[in-house]
Amino acid sequence: MSSAGRTVIVTGAASGIGLATARRFASDGAKVAIWDLNEEGARRAAAELSASGAKAIASRVDVASRAQIDAAVAHVHAELGPVQILVNNAGITDFHSFMEMTEEIWDRVMTINLKSVLFCTQAVLPDMLAANWGRIINISSSSAQTGSARMTAYAASKGGVIAFTKSLAQELAASGITVNNVPPGFVDTPMLRNEGVAGMGMSVDSVAARSPMGRAGRPENIAAACAFLASDDADYITGHTLSVNGGRYSN
Repeated sequence: MSSAGRTVIVTGAASGIGLATARRFASDGAKVAIWDLNEEGARRAAAELSASGAKAIASRVDVASRAQIDAAVAHVHAELGPVQILVNNAGITDFHSFMEMTEEIWDRVMTINLKSVLFCTQAVLPDMLAANWGRIINISSSSAQTGSARMTAYAASKGGVIAFTKSLAQELAASGITVNNVPPGFVDTPMLRNEGVAGMGMSVDSVAARSPMGRAGRPENIAAACAFLASDDADYITGHTLSVNGGRYSN
């Protein structure tokens, strides 16, 4: 399942699932571009991967800005070459009750979680079309599959990611480019501990204890799914939702 020699962009890769995914691709021999709004974290992650012998670069990118995305793609081209794999991972959570939801909150969640997938994918797709090969992997959410109270905007945005994945996969199916998505379940990440648990008013351990496996997932579980979907072994899989959730939702 090696991605050796291929160029991959991972958005939101300074920590959590994105960082684990960048590490996995680096260990598989890929050249990795780490994009994050947290420039210090992105540079720290790239330095870590470079120290391990991988080829890695970092860019501060606001995925809500097409101009910043285009500039970062140009940087990838200059340093690593054409893009063959894209992992759309950057996203934000939200825990407002429905009647507290404002247009500003809704628009921010939709822009960062869904519109960014449009922007990033359009920016790299010409490279993949020229090569007749590419892998687009979108990180969605099990909340979009099950529904989740006080997360209407978040779940709706991630449901959009799933529908986006299925539709683009059909459009590109004959081009050598696959488009799939991974909806994580309850994964122990800094964002979950800093925002998610507080928003739910619960602890990581209490939520994890109620899952079928009785434990939280690890970012590396999602990274492994991404590595598989990016591999040549997965060349006949497209439009697929690969749920990695410890049994929270079966599809």
